[in-house]
Amino acid sequence: MSTITLRRSNEKDSIVDKLQNEPVLDVELKNLDFAYKSRKKTFPVLEDISVRIRGAQLVSILGPNGVGKSTLIHCMNRILDPTAGAVTINGYDVDGISIKDLAKFMGYVPYSSVDNFPLSVTDTVLMGRHPHSKWGTLDDDLRIVHEMLCLIGIEDLADRNFNELSAGQHQKVMLARGLAQEPRIMFLDEPTSNLDIKYQLEITKMLRRLSREKNMMVIMISHDINIAAKYSDNIIMMHDGGIFALGKPADVITSENIKHVYDVDAKVIMDEGRPHIIMIDDDDTNYDDDHEFSVIATKSGETYKGP
Repeated sequence: MSTITLRRSNEKDSIVDKLQNEPVLDVELKNLDFAYKSRKKTFPVLEDISVRIRGAQLVSILGPNGVGKSTLIHCMNRILDPTAGAVTINGYDVDGISIKDLAKFMGYVPYSSVDNFPLSVTDTVLMGRHPHSKWGTLDDDLRIVHEMLCLIGIEDLADRNFNELSAGQHQKVMLARGLAQEPRIMFLDEPTSNLDIKYQLEITKMLRRLSREKNMMVIMISHDINIAAKYSDNIIMMHDGGIFALGKPADVITSENIKHVYDVDAKVIMDEGRPHIIMIDDDDTNYDDDHEFSVIATKSGETYKGP
């Protein structure tokens, strides 16, 4: 019995080793379905998803709330098991790889983590090294943690308690923890949701850069269409549990697609070869009426009045 178990474990390890050494990754979803089930009813979320993502790049998944974006990446990284279909990487079914071994290969940064770790930032990021941990590797792990903190620009937070940080700082720490896994594939669920505009741009640019520098496939859920369009190599636009459009940003981000998927009117202009959307409001109500309004800076005594 133990011999059979050991052989199967070694076989799984060899798959991860092979994938780690592959120069080009090829992720394919084949007729993927997913549904939540209760005792009385089935609630389909994803239906017949088939898509192939090849090579190191930044891919953004767009779509309104409730279309299955998070469910899709959870099926890809085995947080959820598909109801039907398969996910393969270079021909290997992820269902045949253990969760721990898959964690050596895939990183995941969840949406706006509510985790409360009574740990320092360094120890929190060090948790990302767990899949790689071996006897006597702590020095190497700490070196990688420090590199990731510097990469994200939060090395000054290394000794701070994770629970004392702001929501935006939490998000950066979780990103550093995901990168500390040294993944070949990184999944991120709205990684810039709690960041101000400066850091939204910096983090998204960094993810695109890392895809090149580390030969890493980065798959990111985003609700910011313009930032996704500006920095993504390819975009997957989802609607009603399926893929509505995919391809280069200029091919996916169109007025027609925005109207169909989001049910809003938008004008799309091109800026340095990238689409940029401007929302159109058909409501002609004039809210700039004659009533007086003001904002008072109580400390300085200055009053700022509207027109």
